[in-house]
Amino acid sequence: MTLHEPDVTLTDFALAAECSLFVLLLAGYDAEPRGLNIWFGIFFAATGFAALLGAVTHGFVTNQKSAQYRILWLGIFAAIGIAALACWVIGSRLLLGDDAAQLVLIAASLALVVYMVVVVKFSQSFAVAIIYYLPAAIFLLIAFALAYIQHGKNHDAYGVAGVLLTFVAAFVQMAKIKLHPKYLDHNAFYHVVQAVALFLIFLAAQGSLSLA
Repeated sequence: MTLHEPDVTLTDFALAAECSLFVLLLAGYDAEPRGLNIWFGIFFAATGFAALLGAVTHGFVTNQKSAQYRILWLGIFAAIGIAALACWVIGSRLLLGDDAAQLVLIAASLALVVYMVVVVKFSQSFAVAIIYYLPAAIFLLIAFALAYIQHGKNHDAYGVAGVLLTFVAAFVQMAKIKLHPKYLDHNAFYHVVQAVALFLIFLAAQGSLSLA
């Protein structure tokens, strides 16, 4: 079996493994009133699942007109949507009271349904996923920043740095910045930067749960 785009595929697999480890580590924390342990776990699980599907797509399914490719691509969109939902919920539970956070969950869930309808019925352009995910990431960034301003805890600063670094990773991918044309193209380099960003967000999650 030929492995297409090995650098992209292997770094996607590495991202999936990293996120899986984070999910397992966070599962060791006791449940707490805001449910942050669950939602951080959902965030990393969805992100890791998207990376896993990306690895299969880049590495083994190259025919974009095949049913397998379409199913994998829709799965990636769905995973991104769930990760965005987790961002909204985590941010709201860092910033707001229970009632307001519940309203955010309801609104974000409805937005997820609309997003998936658009993806399934109208467009599978990755721009749709970016437009949907970006407000959620910005909201999470604001939540970490305000939490840091209010409490001055290092883990909230890690959260700010992690989310900002996801924006840097996205820029690397969109601008097609590569370190090597064969061994680390722009997609693989994006994965490397994203791995560091996710580690910082994990540290933020760990710190938030330790204080619960």
